[in-house]
Amino acid sequence: MTRVSELLAPDLRARIHDRAAGYDDRNDFFHEDLADLRAAGYLAMMVPEEFGGKGFTLVEGSRAQRLLAQAAPATALGINMHQIIVTVAYTLWLRGDDRLDWVFDAAVNGEIFAFGISEAGNDAVLFDSLTTAEPLEDGGYSITGTKIFTSLSPVWTKLLVHARTPDDRLVFGFLERGAEGIEILDDWNTLGMRASQSNTTRLHGVRMAPEHVATHTPLGPNPDPLVWGIFGPFELLLASVYTGLGERAVDFAVESTKKRRSHVRQAPYSQDPDIRWQIAEAGIIMDGVILQLEKLTDDVDNLAIVDHGAKWFLHFSGVKGRATEAAKEAVELAIRTTGGSQYYRSSELQRLYRDVLAGLYQPSDNESLHAAYTKSLLGPVE
Repeated sequence: MTRVSELLAPDLRARIHDRAAGYDDRNDFFHEDLADLRAAGYLAMMVPEEFGGKGFTLVEGSRAQRLLAQAAPATALGINMHQIIVTVAYTLWLRGDDRLDWVFDAAVNGEIFAFGISEAGNDAVLFDSLTTAEPLEDGGYSITGTKIFTSLSPVWTKLLVHARTPDDRLVFGFLERGAEGIEILDDWNTLGMRASQSNTTRLHGVRMAPEHVATHTPLGPNPDPLVWGIFGPFELLLASVYTGLGERAVDFAVESTKKRRSHVRQAPYSQDPDIRWQIAEAGIIMDGVILQLEKLTDDVDNLAIVDHGAKWFLHFSGVKGRATEAAKEAVELAIRTTGGSQYYRSSELQRLYRDVLAGLYQPSDNESLHAAYTKSLLGPVE
Protein backbone atom coordinates (compact mmCIF):
# COMPACT_ATOMS: atom_id res chain seq x y z
CA MET A 1 0.00 0.00 0.00
CA THR A 2 1.36 3.44 -0.94
CA ARG A 3 1.61 6.36 1.46
CA VAL A 4 -1.27 8.02 -0.40
CA SER A 5 -3.64 5.08 0.03
CA GLU A 6 -2.58 4.73 3.67
CA LEU A 7 -3.41 8.39 4.30
CA LEU A 8 -6.73 8.14 2.46
CA ALA A 9 -7.72 4.69 3.67
CA PRO A 10 -10.70 2.97 1.98
CA ASP A 11 -12.99 3.43 4.99
CA LEU A 12 -12.18 7.16 5.13
CA ARG A 13 -12.86 7.57 1.42
CA ALA A 14 -16.13 5.65 1.78
CA ARG A 15 -17.35 7.97 4.56
CA ILE A 16 -16.43 11.04 2.53
CA HIS A 17 -18.12 9.63 -0.57
CA ASP A 18 -21.29 8.83 1.36
CA ARG A 19 -21.57 12.39 2.71
CA ALA A 20 -21.00 14.18 -0.62
CA ALA A 21 -24.59 14.06 -1.89
CA GLY A 22 -25.96 15.46 1.38
CA TYR A 23 -23.57 18.41 1.39
CA ASP A 24 -24.57 19.16 -2.20
CA ASP A 25 -28.31 18.92 -1.51
CA ARG A 26 -28.13 21.11 1.59
CA ASN A 27 -25.50 23.49 0.20
CA ASP A 28 -23.45 22.80 3.36
CA PHE A 29 -19.76 22.99 4.09
CA PHE A 30 -17.94 19.67 4.56
CA HIS A 31 -17.34 19.98 8.31
CA GLU A 32 -17.35 16.22 8.97
CA ASP A 33 -14.99 15.54 6.07
CA LEU A 34 -12.63 18.21 7.34
CA ALA A 35 -12.60 16.70 10.82
CA ASP A 36 -11.77 13.26 9.40
CA LEU A 37 -9.07 14.64 7.10
CA ARG A 38 -7.53 16.68 9.90
CA ALA A 39 -7.44 13.60 12.16
CA ALA A 40 -5.70 11.64 9.39
CA GLY A 41 -2.99 14.31 9.04
CA TYR A 42 -4.16 15.34 5.59
CA LEU A 43 -3.74 19.06 6.24
CA ALA A 44 -0.02 18.53 6.84
CA MET A 45 0.68 16.02 4.07
CA MET A 46 2.81 18.51 2.09
CA VAL A 47 4.74 19.67 5.16
CA PRO A 48 8.32 18.29 5.18
CA GLU A 49 8.98 15.67 7.85
CA GLU A 50 11.54 17.90 9.59
CA PHE A 51 8.67 20.30 10.39
CA GLY A 52 6.43 17.52 11.68
CA GLY A 53 4.41 16.80 8.53
CA LYS A 54 3.92 13.78 6.28
CA GLY A 55 6.70 14.85 3.93
CA PHE A 56 4.77 14.15 0.74
CA THR A 57 6.25 15.10 -2.60
CA LEU A 58 4.06 17.06 -4.99
CA VAL A 59 3.61 13.88 -7.03
CA GLU A 60 2.13 12.24 -3.93
CA GLY A 61 0.08 15.31 -3.04
CA SER A 62 -1.39 15.38 -6.52
CA ARG A 63 -2.26 11.68 -6.33
CA ALA A 64 -3.90 12.23 -2.95
CA GLN A 65 -6.05 15.05 -4.32
CA ARG A 66 -7.06 12.89 -7.29
CA LEU A 67 -8.09 10.11 -4.92
CA LEU A 68 -10.01 12.49 -2.67
CA ALA A 69 -11.78 14.00 -5.69
CA GLN A 70 -12.92 10.54 -6.73
CA ALA A 71 -14.78 10.37 -3.42
CA ALA A 72 -16.03 13.97 -3.23
CA PRO A 73 -14.94 16.62 -5.74
CA ALA A 74 -16.24 19.59 -3.77
CA THR A 75 -14.40 18.50 -0.62
CA ALA A 76 -11.25 18.03 -2.67
CA LEU A 77 -11.62 21.45 -4.28
CA GLY A 78 -12.15 23.15 -0.95
CA ILE A 79 -9.20 21.52 0.84
CA ASN A 80 -7.18 22.12 -2.32
CA MET A 81 -6.82 25.79 -1.46
CA HIS A 82 -5.15 24.96 1.85
CA GLN A 83 -2.88 22.45 0.13
CA ILE A 84 -1.89 25.04 -2.49
CA ILE A 85 -0.62 27.46 0.15
CA VAL A 86 1.36 24.73 1.91
CA THR A 87 2.77 23.66 -1.45
CA VAL A 88 3.82 27.26 -2.17
CA ALA A 89 5.91 27.06 0.99
CA TYR A 90 7.19 23.66 -0.17
CA THR A 91 8.41 25.02 -3.52
CA LEU A 92 10.22 27.85 -1.75
CA TRP A 93 11.75 25.33 0.67
CA LEU A 94 12.99 23.30 -2.31
CA ARG A 95 14.80 26.45 -3.50
CA GLY A 96 16.38 27.03 -0.09
CA ASP A 97 14.06 30.01 0.54
CA ASP A 98 12.79 29.95 4.13
CA ARG A 99 10.43 32.94 4.08
CA LEU A 100 7.30 30.76 4.34
CA ASP A 101 8.68 28.04 6.59
CA TRP A 102 6.31 29.37 9.25
CA VAL A 103 3.44 28.05 7.10
CA PHE A 104 4.65 24.50 7.82
CA ASP A 105 4.49 25.04 11.58
CA ALA A 106 1.08 26.68 11.26
CA ALA A 107 -0.34 23.79 9.18
CA VAL A 108 0.96 21.20 11.65
CA ASN A 109 -0.62 23.18 14.49
CA GLY A 110 -4.04 23.18 12.84
CA GLU A 111 -4.15 26.46 10.93
CA ILE A 112 -6.23 26.37 7.74
CA PHE A 113 -5.06 28.49 4.82
CA ALA A 114 -7.22 29.86 2.04
CA PHE A 115 -6.85 31.81 -1.18
CA GLY A 116 -8.02 35.40 -1.63
CA ILE A 117 -6.72 36.15 -5.12
CA SER A 118 -9.68 36.07 -7.54
CA GLU A 119 -11.51 39.35 -8.16
CA ALA A 120 -14.52 40.05 -10.36
CA GLY A 121 -13.32 41.49 -13.67
CA ASN A 122 -9.60 41.07 -12.94
CA ASP A 123 -8.48 38.90 -15.84
CA ALA A 124 -4.83 39.58 -14.98
CA VAL A 125 -5.40 37.46 -11.84
CA LEU A 126 -1.99 37.16 -10.09
CA PHE A 127 -0.36 39.91 -12.10
CA ASP A 128 -2.54 42.85 -11.06
CA SER A 129 -5.18 43.57 -8.45
CA LEU A 130 -8.28 45.71 -7.99
CA THR A 131 -7.73 45.55 -4.23
CA THR A 132 -5.73 48.39 -2.70
CA ALA A 133 -2.91 48.26 -0.17
CA GLU A 134 -2.21 51.43 1.84
CA PRO A 135 1.15 51.37 3.65
CA LEU A 136 1.10 51.54 7.45
CA GLU A 137 3.82 53.04 9.63
CA ASP A 138 4.80 49.65 11.07
CA GLY A 139 5.59 48.21 7.62
CA GLY A 140 2.26 46.47 7.18
CA TYR A 141 -0.65 47.44 4.94
CA SER A 142 -4.32 48.33 5.11
CA ILE A 143 -6.12 46.13 2.56
CA THR A 144 -9.39 47.15 0.92
CA GLY A 145 -11.20 45.25 -1.81
CA THR A 146 -13.42 42.31 -2.68
CA LYS A 147 -12.22 38.76 -3.27
CA ILE A 148 -14.46 36.16 -4.90
CA PHE A 149 -14.45 32.34 -4.86
CA THR A 150 -12.82 32.26 -1.42
CA SER A 151 -12.98 28.54 -0.69
CA LEU A 152 -13.04 27.27 2.90
CA SER A 153 -14.89 30.45 3.90
CA PRO A 154 -16.45 28.93 7.06
CA VAL A 155 -13.16 27.70 8.51
CA TRP A 156 -10.02 29.36 7.17
CA THR A 157 -7.76 30.99 9.73
CA LYS A 158 -5.25 32.70 7.41
CA LEU A 159 -6.05 34.15 3.99
CA LEU A 160 -3.45 34.77 1.29
CA VAL A 161 -4.28 37.96 -0.63
CA HIS A 162 -2.63 40.32 -3.05
CA ALA A 163 -3.27 44.04 -3.50
CA ARG A 164 -1.97 47.02 -5.44
CA THR A 165 0.11 49.62 -3.63
CA PRO A 166 0.04 53.39 -4.35
CA ASP A 167 3.33 53.10 -6.30
CA ASP A 168 1.73 50.53 -8.65
CA ARG A 169 3.35 47.44 -7.26
CA LEU A 170 1.74 44.32 -5.81
CA VAL A 171 2.04 43.10 -2.26
CA PHE A 172 1.32 39.49 -1.36
CA GLY A 173 0.67 38.49 2.22
CA PHE A 174 -1.64 36.91 4.78
CA LEU A 175 -4.60 38.20 6.76
CA GLU A 176 -5.79 36.81 10.08
CA ARG A 177 -9.41 35.71 10.23
CA GLY A 178 -10.09 37.68 13.37
CA ALA A 179 -8.76 40.95 11.94
CA GLU A 180 -11.14 43.89 11.98
CA GLY A 181 -12.78 44.72 8.65
CA ILE A 182 -13.23 41.22 7.21
CA GLU A 183 -16.76 40.57 5.91
CA ILE A 184 -17.59 37.09 4.64
CA LEU A 185 -20.82 36.96 2.65
CA ASP A 186 -23.16 33.99 2.70
CA ASP A 187 -23.58 33.96 -1.08
CA TRP A 188 -22.40 30.52 -2.23
CA ASN A 189 -25.54 29.05 -3.83
CA THR A 190 -24.13 27.64 -7.04
CA LEU A 191 -24.63 25.04 -9.74
CA GLY A 192 -21.85 22.78 -8.46
CA MET A 193 -18.91 22.39 -6.06
CA ARG A 194 -21.39 23.50 -3.40
CA ALA A 195 -19.67 22.00 -0.36
CA SER A 196 -16.57 24.13 -0.99
CA GLN A 197 -18.52 27.19 0.26
CA SER A 198 -16.33 29.59 -1.71
CA ASN A 199 -17.99 32.78 -0.53
CA THR A 200 -17.23 36.37 -1.43
CA THR A 201 -14.92 38.13 1.04
CA ARG A 202 -14.99 41.90 1.45
CA LEU A 203 -11.97 43.58 2.98
CA HIS A 204 -12.54 46.96 4.61
CA GLY A 205 -9.17 48.36 5.60
CA VAL A 206 -7.95 45.04 6.99
CA ARG A 207 -4.51 45.15 8.57
CA MET A 208 -1.82 42.95 7.03
CA ALA A 209 0.82 42.64 9.72
CA PRO A 210 4.42 43.31 8.59
CA GLU A 211 5.51 39.79 9.56
CA HIS A 212 2.84 38.42 7.20
CA VAL A 213 3.99 40.40 4.16
CA ALA A 214 5.37 37.71 1.88
CA THR A 215 6.69 39.61 -1.15
CA HIS A 216 6.41 42.65 -3.41
CA THR A 217 6.37 42.36 -7.19
CA PRO A 218 5.98 44.59 -10.23
CA LEU A 219 2.73 44.46 -12.18
CA GLY A 220 2.57 41.84 -14.90
CA PRO A 221 4.22 38.43 -15.27
CA ASN A 222 7.43 38.20 -13.27
CA PRO A 223 9.86 35.54 -12.03
CA ASP A 224 9.36 36.08 -8.29
CA PRO A 225 9.70 32.59 -6.70
CA LEU A 226 6.65 33.13 -4.53
CA VAL A 227 4.47 34.11 -7.50
CA TRP A 228 5.86 31.12 -9.41
CA GLY A 229 5.08 29.03 -6.36
CA ILE A 230 1.48 30.23 -6.30
CA PHE A 231 0.89 29.83 -10.03
CA GLY A 232 2.36 26.33 -10.37
CA PRO A 233 0.75 24.52 -7.42
CA PHE A 234 -2.54 26.32 -8.04
CA GLU A 235 -2.76 24.98 -11.60
CA LEU A 236 -1.32 21.55 -10.82
CA LEU A 237 -3.53 20.84 -7.82
CA LEU A 238 -6.62 22.16 -9.61
CA ALA A 239 -5.74 19.81 -12.44
CA SER A 240 -5.44 17.02 -9.88
CA VAL A 241 -8.97 17.60 -8.58
CA TYR A 242 -10.54 17.62 -12.04
CA THR A 243 -8.48 14.63 -13.11
CA GLY A 244 -9.76 12.69 -10.11
CA LEU A 245 -13.31 13.74 -10.97
CA GLY A 246 -12.85 12.45 -14.52
CA GLU A 247 -11.37 9.19 -13.25
CA ARG A 248 -14.42 8.70 -11.05
CA ALA A 249 -16.72 9.27 -14.03
CA VAL A 250 -14.93 6.51 -15.96
CA ASP A 251 -15.14 4.13 -13.00
CA PHE A 252 -18.82 4.97 -12.53
CA ALA A 253 -19.54 4.21 -16.19
CA VAL A 254 -17.72 0.89 -15.95
CA GLU A 255 -19.62 -0.11 -12.79
CA SER A 256 -22.98 0.99 -14.15
CA THR A 257 -22.76 -0.67 -17.56
CA LYS A 258 -21.76 -3.97 -15.99
CA LYS A 259 -24.94 -3.90 -13.86
CA ARG A 260 -27.43 -2.66 -16.48
CA ARG A 261 -28.83 -5.22 -18.92
CA SER A 262 -30.16 -4.76 -22.42
CA HIS A 263 -33.62 -6.24 -22.99
CA VAL A 264 -32.91 -6.65 -26.70
CA ARG A 265 -29.46 -8.20 -26.36
CA GLN A 266 -30.19 -10.05 -23.12
CA ALA A 267 -26.70 -9.08 -21.99
CA PRO A 268 -25.05 -6.40 -19.85
CA TYR A 269 -24.58 -3.04 -21.55
CA SER A 270 -20.87 -3.53 -21.00
CA GLN A 271 -21.03 -5.91 -23.98
CA ASP A 272 -22.52 -3.29 -26.32
CA PRO A 273 -19.81 -2.26 -28.83
CA ASP A 274 -20.91 1.39 -29.00
CA ILE A 275 -20.91 1.76 -25.23
CA ARG A 276 -17.56 -0.03 -24.97
CA TRP A 277 -16.07 2.41 -27.50
CA GLN A 278 -17.32 5.46 -25.60
CA ILE A 279 -16.03 4.24 -22.24
CA ALA A 280 -12.70 3.40 -23.86
CA GLU A 281 -12.58 6.93 -25.29
CA ALA A 282 -13.13 8.37 -21.82
CA GLY A 283 -10.34 6.21 -20.42
CA ILE A 284 -7.95 7.24 -23.20
CA ILE A 285 -8.66 10.92 -22.61
CA MET A 286 -8.04 10.67 -18.87
CA ASP A 287 -4.84 8.63 -19.23
CA GLY A 288 -3.23 11.36 -21.31
CA VAL A 289 -3.90 13.98 -18.62
CA ILE A 290 -2.69 11.72 -15.82
CA LEU A 291 0.64 11.16 -17.56
CA GLN A 292 1.22 14.88 -18.11
CA LEU A 293 0.20 15.71 -14.55
CA GLU A 294 2.57 13.09 -13.14
CA LYS A 295 5.43 14.44 -15.25
CA LEU A 296 4.94 18.10 -14.29
CA THR A 297 4.49 17.44 -10.57
CA ASP A 298 7.67 15.35 -10.66
CA ASP A 299 9.47 18.19 -12.45
CA VAL A 300 8.50 20.56 -9.62
CA ASP A 301 9.73 18.06 -7.05
CA ASN A 302 13.06 18.13 -8.89
CA LEU A 303 13.48 21.89 -9.25
CA ALA A 304 17.18 21.57 -8.54
CA ILE A 305 17.75 19.71 -11.82
CA VAL A 306 14.71 20.55 -14.01
CA ASP A 307 14.13 23.99 -15.50
CA HIS A 308 11.53 24.73 -18.16
CA GLY A 309 12.40 28.42 -18.06
CA ALA A 310 9.67 30.68 -19.41
CA LYS A 311 7.64 27.61 -20.43
CA TRP A 312 6.84 26.68 -16.83
CA PHE A 313 3.80 28.97 -16.86
CA LEU A 314 2.60 27.58 -20.20
CA HIS A 315 2.96 24.02 -18.94
CA PHE A 316 1.12 24.80 -15.70
CA SER A 317 -1.76 26.49 -17.53
CA GLY A 318 -1.83 23.80 -20.19
CA VAL A 319 -2.25 20.86 -17.85
CA LYS A 320 -5.01 22.61 -15.90
CA GLY A 321 -6.85 23.41 -19.14
CA ARG A 322 -6.47 19.89 -20.47
CA ALA A 323 -7.52 18.30 -17.18
CA THR A 324 -10.69 20.38 -16.99
CA GLU A 325 -11.70 19.74 -20.58
CA ALA A 326 -10.78 16.04 -20.37
CA ALA A 327 -12.79 15.57 -17.19
CA LYS A 328 -15.80 17.33 -18.70
CA GLU A 329 -15.62 15.13 -21.79
CA ALA A 330 -15.19 11.99 -19.67
CA VAL A 331 -18.28 12.87 -17.62
CA GLU A 332 -20.30 13.53 -20.77
CA LEU A 333 -19.23 10.20 -22.26
CA ALA A 334 -20.12 8.47 -19.00
CA ILE A 335 -23.57 10.09 -19.08
CA ARG A 336 -24.10 8.85 -22.64
CA THR A 337 -23.39 5.26 -21.60
CA THR A 338 -25.27 4.92 -18.33
CA GLY A 339 -28.93 5.59 -19.13
CA GLY A 340 -31.66 8.08 -18.31
CA SER A 341 -31.49 7.47 -14.56
CA GLN A 342 -28.42 9.72 -14.50
CA TYR A 343 -30.66 12.68 -15.31
CA TYR A 344 -32.20 12.48 -11.84
CA ARG A 345 -30.93 14.61 -8.95
CA SER A 346 -30.21 11.45 -6.97
CA SER A 347 -27.51 10.41 -9.44
CA GLU A 348 -23.85 10.82 -8.58
CA LEU A 349 -23.04 11.37 -12.23
CA GLN A 350 -25.27 14.44 -12.56
CA ARG A 351 -23.46 15.90 -9.54
CA LEU A 352 -20.09 15.20 -11.18
CA TYR A 353 -21.33 16.98 -14.29
CA ARG A 354 -22.34 20.06 -12.32
CA ASP A 355 -19.08 19.99 -10.34
CA VAL A 356 -16.83 19.70 -13.37
CA LEU A 357 -18.26 22.88 -14.89
CA ALA A 358 -16.62 24.96 -12.15
CA GLY A 359 -13.28 24.26 -13.80
CA LEU A 360 -14.30 26.32 -16.80
CA TYR A 361 -14.31 29.45 -14.64
CA GLN A 362 -11.10 28.91 -12.70
CA PRO A 363 -7.83 30.30 -14.00
CA SER A 364 -6.33 29.63 -16.36
CA ASP A 365 -9.46 29.52 -18.51
CA ASN A 366 -9.39 28.58 -22.19
CA GLU A 367 -9.22 32.19 -23.36
CA SER A 368 -6.16 33.08 -21.27
CA LEU A 369 -4.53 29.73 -22.05
CA HIS A 370 -4.84 30.28 -25.80
CA ALA A 371 -3.75 33.89 -25.49
CA ALA A 372 -0.58 32.82 -23.67
CA TYR A 373 0.25 30.12 -26.20
CA THR A 374 -0.49 32.43 -29.13
CA LYS A 375 1.85 35.07 -27.72
CA SER A 376 4.53 32.43 -27.15
CA LEU A 377 4.24 31.03 -30.67
CA LEU A 378 3.41 34.13 -32.74
CA GLY A 379 4.54 37.02 -30.59
CA PRO A 380 2.35 39.89 -29.36
CA VAL A 381 -0.32 41.47 -31.52
CA GLU A 382 1.12 44.49 -33.33
